[in-house]
Amino acid sequence: PRFPAMASDSGDRLATLKRCLSVLRDARNDSEQFAALLLVTKAVRAGEVDAKTRRQIFDAIGFTFPTRLLISQQPPADCPPHTFRALGLTLLACFCTDPELAGHSQILNKIPTFNDVLLSPCDPDCTSMVDDVYQCLSAVLATARGPRELVTKGTVSALCQAYLNGGHGSERALTLLVGLLAVAEARCWQRDAPQLLAVLSKLSGDFLKAEDMTKFELCEVLPRFIPLSYPLTENSQGSECLCRLYKGLADVLGSKLSQSQRDPALKLAASLVQACGAEWIPAGSAGSKFLALLVNLACVEVRLTLEEPDPLEVEGKKEVVTACYVLMEMGIQECLREENPLLENVQKMQLMRIMEEAFGAVIFYLRQVKQEELQDPFIFASVRVLGAWMAEETSSLKQEICELLPFLVDYGRKLFKEGSPAVSLPQAELVSTEGSALPQDALRFLLPGFCHLTAEDKPRDILIAEGAPALLCEYFLQQWEVLTSESTAPAPLTSTEMSLQTMCGIFLNLVVTAPDLVRRDKTFSSLMDVLLKSLPLLQPQKHHLVLAANVATLGLMMARILAGSAALQGTPRAKEFFGAAVRFLSGAHVAQADPSRDGLALAVSPAYAGAWDDIAELWFLGMQAWAGCVPLLPWLPHTALQARWLQGMAQLLSQVAPASVDCELVTAFQAVLVELARASQQCRDVILSHRGVEWANLYGMAALEQCLAEQ
Repeated sequence: PRFPAMASDSGDRLATLKRCLSVLRDARNDSEQFAALLLVTKAVRAGEVDAKTRRQIFDAIGFTFPTRLLISQQPPADCPPHTFRALGLTLLACFCTDPELAGHSQILNKIPTFNDVLLSPCDPDCTSMVDDVYQCLSAVLATARGPRELVTKGTVSALCQAYLNGGHGSERALTLLVGLLAVAEARCWQRDAPQLLAVLSKLSGDFLKAEDMTKFELCEVLPRFIPLSYPLTENSQGSECLCRLYKGLADVLGSKLSQSQRDPALKLAASLVQACGAEWIPAGSAGSKFLALLVNLACVEVRLTLEEPDPLEVEGKKEVVTACYVLMEMGIQECLREENPLLENVQKMQLMRIMEEAFGAVIFYLRQVKQEELQDPFIFASVRVLGAWMAEETSSLKQEICELLPFLVDYGRKLFKEGSPAVSLPQAELVSTEGSALPQDALRFLLPGFCHLTAEDKPRDILIAEGAPALLCEYFLQQWEVLTSESTAPAPLTSTEMSLQTMCGIFLNLVVTAPDLVRRDKTFSSLMDVLLKSLPLLQPQKHHLVLAANVATLGLMMARILAGSAALQGTPRAKEFFGAAVRFLSGAHVAQADPSRDGLALAVSPAYAGAWDDIAELWFLGMQAWAGCVPLLPWLPHTALQARWLQGMAQLLSQVAPASVDCELVTAFQAVLVELARASQQCRDVILSHRGVEWANLYGMAALEQCLAEQ
């Protein structure tokens, strides 16, 4: 009598539900509570519970009773074995529609139970349990702690298995996997790579076989299963998946497509390029034609969207155009690739012409950008891809790029000043146009192009007029702070270190071509201070050798121009810098056994050998600049004597066969020796005491011989 049947009228049903809640609160035993609970869950399943009533249910029973139901092993008489568990899951699914409850630890610790339900055989009368579990997992995924908890508690593996089994709700499993990978890709692949590979294997197989709209629907799903954090090409199963995706895409893009079909295919291709470069495209005629087609389609899409930009049309196409930028960047790299190229020379020339037209459209679009649009990540993606073009192609679109330089400098400055720059982002990262924070580090992508442009008069003048040197000096200091905060252990070259090296190249161009600017602009005095401080820290770290070479050479070249500044008048910091420069210059060569002849030959030292191609020119410039500083800085010979550099050079040249030392090296050594001998009697005496006249004659160092002969 205490449990009336659920009325048919919705108002009466809610009244009955409230009476049941009262019973739940006051129940004297489990059977009364169970009877009331049956009516409550019936209402819940019928979707008749509003937020207020849902909270009343929770206040009446809390988490304790559903937890008891989940672990109970004794169902009521004449009920299926899973009755209690099903009731418990229904209540939890009801609670999970409240975001506050979905993130509660009592829900999160039920994740293993949810996983068990997904992995258990599903009878026809168990489908509601599976639906409730998916509702709970979807709600948990939307909470702050949810994704991490789902990954660590094994839900990725359970969802993969549920999808592969193809049972009730398997499509919801795939949707949840897509959501999890969107927010925790690296963690998912790190923990559950074999299971995710199995899903990718099924999806790629379905993609290859599909001959209807399913193929294009899979184009939307597949990018989430192409990981940036897991090397698919190094795994046989991953390689097979890539092969199927290549064949499927070749089939799709080789057909006549509508825009709604082509766009997802281009986005899938871009996600493959981000993850694997061009490695997923096979070598040979078919692969090269496919690659050329891919880049061609991307360029056409960019031109169609940006050459006559309709604001509404561009807005709807930003995602696919950003994907096309990724494909164009790959096109640039492949056109420049000399070792095992995928493209033939004729194809390269054709693609460069097509890409030039597309980049013309990008420049045209950027020239229309208004100040209020600078926050748009699509602008960032457009500047980034143009930076990739400017880094490699210096002869085409020169006039258009010069006209755009004020915008590029201003854009880089605005983003740099307004936020903390992104640190060491992966090169292949595709900038999302939806829901992402404003990316800050546009300068990183513009630096290589600026390095080329500062070697030419017109663009250099524009960059100087727009205040680029001061901006880059600030950026250099900020990137230096980032580098010094990173691990000191040897590691792959980071974008931070690469940026610092490129900026050294830009400043070297300015030192050589615009010395008056260096002399009068206080920016360069500030930069000199940074260089004096940084080289002594860098030089001992052999994994920073290339950056140390750049910093040393730039500092020495600038010191010749700024020799009168207070910072260079024998200060402790200046002495530390020049001491570190000596250690860099003196460590480059050693005497080693020469198999072709008896005795020793001059060779690049083992510590420098791996990087010599990158630093040889800098070393020669550095030797020349060091010699040039000696007459300008009277305290410098003492630094050379303290470092025993003269003794080291004398010993090296005395030990090796003169034939093993080429003319350029002889000139470099002689320049330093002559300046030190002229500037300091003590240096001259050291050279003489180490048979300097003898080996000066042997190496044909006429200037040194003459200097030593003078009284």
